[in-house]
Amino acid sequence: MRVAGLFAGIGGLESGLARAGHEAEIFCEVWRPAALVLADRFPGRDVLPDVREVTSLPAHDLMTAGFPCQDLSQAGRTLGLAGAKSSLVDHVFRLMDVAHPAHVLLENVSFMLRLDGGSAMARLTDAFEARGYRWAYRTVDTLAFLPQRRRRVFLVASRTIDPADVLLVDEAEPPTPTTALDTHAHGFYWTEGVRGLGWGPDCVPTLKNGSSVGIPSPPAILMPDAAIVTPALADAERLQGFPEDWTRAAGEAGLERLRWSLVGNAVSVPVAAWIGERLATPGSFDPARERDLAEGARWPDAARFDGTRRRAVAIGAFPV
Repeated sequence: MRVAGLFAGIGGLESGLARAGHEAEIFCEVWRPAALVLADRFPGRDVLPDVREVTSLPAHDLMTAGFPCQDLSQAGRTLGLAGAKSSLVDHVFRLMDVAHPAHVLLENVSFMLRLDGGSAMARLTDAFEARGYRWAYRTVDTLAFLPQRRRRVFLVASRTIDPADVLLVDEAEPPTPTTALDTHAHGFYWTEGVRGLGWGPDCVPTLKNGSSVGIPSPPAILMPDAAIVTPALADAERLQGFPEDWTRAAGEAGLERLRWSLVGNAVSVPVAAWIGERLATPGSFDPARERDLAEGARWPDAARFDGTRRRAVAIGAFPV
């Protein structure tokens, strides 16, 4: 498929899709450090600077958008799609009305399903349905692919295929981690202690984007010998599925301090590759997984719209 990447960041979605044979035709990314990385890693592709000023796109089959999460994140402003940043997703729908892509792929934080009763997801799905698209979404954990715990919501909408055959067919049992301080490494954040999302046996917690002024916020790793180590930037790039030094262009432009933010904001490449493989070769959704999704009910971790009704889907966060 031909891909148009909006809010492309450093190309995590598009890099993964390329591994499955889907090639980006154009990018849109307003943050200069990220745009420099795109220009370096995808030579010959246009990188448009501001989605608000885009009026047309080249022919494409799949529109992608890892739209801003600042207003949807538990650690952010929690203004939802009314916020100045996350409301930019409206431009996805504006450009859909111009370009009429067959398929759309969105990515954002899983907290959007909880914030304000899931009003953001309700607004997104309403917009897709109004345009005649079927949709499916699923919460996926990067830990299924890489040693990083990172839960994100991926939504596929389509006019031509059933998105449930893309997102809701593969499932694997999550690993049962063995936690023993004298035999296993454990990732953690100093600010979050040893409970909840800040502690991970044999993995690191979710990589963060650092501070607003570019101060890195890497996790720490407690080794079995009680040594504490900090992942380097190259480690962070690999923990997101990128080759080492993927963000070199930002450093070469004198923006070294922002490279950690670039990586922390990115979409994990192998998750996008899995989605790309299923877009190329859809599976067969098992309707036994679905149940009624009552109007006004809490949004589940996975759901679908089959063109007639919305249904919750029982499927875990580990596709492989």
